[in-house]
Amino acid sequence: MSKKTNKFSADNFGKETTEASQENTFYFGKENFKWMLIGLACIVVGFLLMMGPDANTVDGKYDPNSWNEGIFSIRRIRIAPLLVVAGFAIEVYAILKRK
Repeated sequence: MSKKTNKFSADNFGKETTEASQENTFYFGKENFKWMLIGLACIVVGFLLMMGPDANTVDGKYDPNSWNEGIFSIRRIRIAPLLVVAGFAIEVYAILKRK
């Protein structure tokens, strides 16, 4: 008598298997969706932190003779892109995480 190495064989072709009907076939679980939402929140917060006036905007009006140094703030150049990249890394983790 030989040992079966896989679940599928010609003997049980067309028969209903109880293992497949009880097993949840959806890949993502609650943990995956939780991590996806956390990653999405990081990405959204990062893009919101990047927002602000452009280089020639002063008090909400365009002025070609002025220069706004706010475009070089730590928030817009360092923190916000770091949050976006961290959010994408969390998304990759959420997709690859097994149940």
